[in-house]
Amino acid sequence: MSRLASYVCPICHQPLIRVMASYRCQHNHSFDIAKEGYVNLLPVQYKHSKNPGDNNDMVNARRAFLDGGYYQPLRDKLVQWQQDKMPSGCIVDAGCGEGYYTAAHAAKNCSVYGVDIAKNAVRIAAKKYPDCHFSVASIAQLPFAEKSVDWLYSVYAPIKAEEFHRLLKDDGFFISVTPGKKHLWQLKQKIYDTPREHDETKDQIEGFALVTQERLSYTMTFADGGMARNLLAMTPFAFKGSATLSEQLANDHGFSCTADFLIRLYRKQLP
Repeated sequence: MSRLASYVCPICHQPLIRVMASYRCQHNHSFDIAKEGYVNLLPVQYKHSKNPGDNNDMVNARRAFLDGGYYQPLRDKLVQWQQDKMPSGCIVDAGCGEGYYTAAHAAKNCSVYGVDIAKNAVRIAAKKYPDCHFSVASIAQLPFAEKSVDWLYSVYAPIKAEEFHRLLKDDGFFISVTPGKKHLWQLKQKIYDTPREHDETKDQIEGFALVTQERLSYTMTFADGGMARNLLAMTPFAFKGSATLSEQLANDHGFSCTADFLIRLYRKQLP
């Protein structure tokens, strides 16, 4: 039997109860459920900009790229680790974007939640993956009760150790995915005169013990140049690359690029 997490009010931190098409707390703070099925738990006073998170161009490019299956091996690996270690329970994708990784965990024994600060990405995710629960919120203040989550993961999103520790149950796990040293190397070579490898230094994450880590590396070849252009557009390299480079990638029907991921599994440490 799956276990649900408990949403909490982002204003007063009291439990939220669903009442018809909204969530409300005992202090009568109310958050409507959008027609797509997600709930916005990011009060305007907590926003640092009008539209925080990735912009629409990045969201749409990433959606098209991921739907092309180029990161399918990473998605499969995340599901495999979760099924091996904890095949049932409550799962949270912290920084879910369009829900590509979130949806892969949806199963009869799991309750799956995706959280992202980018409203447009969450809207897309909720509409496409109705079997998961999606909310707009900050990773620094995740809208769940203390010790209500079994399995939490972060793919290229900021790691908030204290907040993750608060959410996880005492036997909970946390997975981080970060770039390996050669990730997107061929793309970087087109942008920088002297490209640098990604730093693979493992920072100590307070409150967590490293269980295992694994490198996942493979070559992606883009028969469709439009997919290579999407890859550029969905990354921070988009701000460095020129319009000329974008056009070159779109017209290159055979560009190859390395995907190189570091996957680390942590377990919550008790005081």
